[in-house]
Amino acid sequence: MEKKVVLAVVCAAAVAGTVTAAIGVNRKMGKDGRWARAIEIVKEMEEKCATPIGKLKQVADAMVVEMHAGLASEGGSKLKMLISYVDNLPTGDENGLFYALDLGGTNFRVLRMQLGQEDGRIVNQEFAEVPIPPNLMTGTSDALFDYIAAELAKFVSQEGEEFQLPPGKKRELGFTFSFPVTQTSIASGTLVRWTKGFSIDDAVGQDVVAELTKAMERQGVHMHVSALVNDTVGTLAGGKYFHKDVIAAVILGTGTNAAYVERAHAIPKWHGALPESGEMVINMEWGNFRSSHLPLTEYDLELDVESLNPGEQIFEKIISGMYLGEIVRRVLLKMAEEAAFFSETVPAKLKVPFILRTPDMSAMHHDTSSDLKVVGNKLKDILEISNSSLKTRKVVVELCNIVATRGARLAAAGILGILKKMGKDKVKVGDKQRTMIALDGGLYEHYSEYSKCMENTLNELLGEEVSKSIEIVHSNDGSGIGAALLAASHSQYR
Repeated sequence: MEKKVVLAVVCAAAVAGTVTAAIGVNRKMGKDGRWARAIEIVKEMEEKCATPIGKLKQVADAMVVEMHAGLASEGGSKLKMLISYVDNLPTGDENGLFYALDLGGTNFRVLRMQLGQEDGRIVNQEFAEVPIPPNLMTGTSDALFDYIAAELAKFVSQEGEEFQLPPGKKRELGFTFSFPVTQTSIASGTLVRWTKGFSIDDAVGQDVVAELTKAMERQGVHMHVSALVNDTVGTLAGGKYFHKDVIAAVILGTGTNAAYVERAHAIPKWHGALPESGEMVINMEWGNFRSSHLPLTEYDLELDVESLNPGEQIFEKIISGMYLGEIVRRVLLKMAEEAAFFSETVPAKLKVPFILRTPDMSAMHHDTSSDLKVVGNKLKDILEISNSSLKTRKVVVELCNIVATRGARLAAAGILGILKKMGKDKVKVGDKQRTMIALDGGLYEHYSEYSKCMENTLNELLGEEVSKSIEIVHSNDGSGIGAALLAASHSQYR
């Protein structure tokens, strides 16, 4: 990250230029003031989305306060600070055959991995993806888990000779279950509620590991569930396996979350025996963070009120991939209604919520062609706005920049909060150890203007000296590889 320090203010400084230039164009135009109104709306958005360093530091400090409150008691904070029961992250010394099951949407994945003894790395891996029939998403618990166990049995039966299970040992599985659960141990947790189109009433309140285990027994699958895993904790495990200095993980994708390694004695709400390692991974559920210091606009407040979970996940709604494109759409709609920005009539498609997805916003933001052809094509193909002028396209790119910059800089402030809580935000005399943060998610991986801005902002917040010791690494597939690695680090045979 050292080399990026010089670039620290790039994403913030870029914002002011285009809007001011566009206002200059308007003065030359001297038309009926509609262009002026459109630019005024963008300028207001820019001002309300402002994230000066002072504000970002306030956000980070507020995050630390909420982290303490969430660790002190259940319900003590908007941050749930969930105890993951993961007290042993992978070290690189794990070996053997391990499986993972990743259930989090309309498909599920099964994965197997052979971990090597000598070089402490993944020797072999295979996975399969299986669609879930829609009728099973609203049927019974037995029907769903029997289907999953039967597919798992099929996958196990295709195990090749390159995968070796030591004699006398049972296969072990890490189970990523991406629905709200109350975890009660490393390998048990009760389902709080279904999301993502699932609605199976008789599973709510049940231990999902017990349900899966019973189904595996019915299907003749001899396998032990060693770990029930959240995908963010899995990302942390995967990061730690390959880089021993990883201490936290952040997912920036459709949604967002963070997990980090806490000292067990610093968790007042933990009433069990302290783990031997003295550490406990905390799943922050940071998407639910909220603070008076967050720069919220009228568009964010309207989006929240109209969402499925009003008042919840406020941080997620301004920094994650599910919502960035939708915020841009809402601003464009206001410009169309109040300033006839695209034409005399308001484009009908512009009124459709979530029609403008963040990948499309990203494509427009990254358009480097002289005539902004990609922007023109996206407006035409998605919103049915044809013949957009170059200056109109420039303003659209500017709006993407404003929304992405705010999200990226706030994500950096969140990471600073975690580093502060862990005492890693200062240079300690004689401390040569690097601090690494594992990142994953489509937004981070594919929206490069966003990820560059986030990393530059983090450097800016930390200062040149500290940022030399902080490194961000990409940790891929926490819900698959990470889950299998956690099955290994929590194996019953260790």
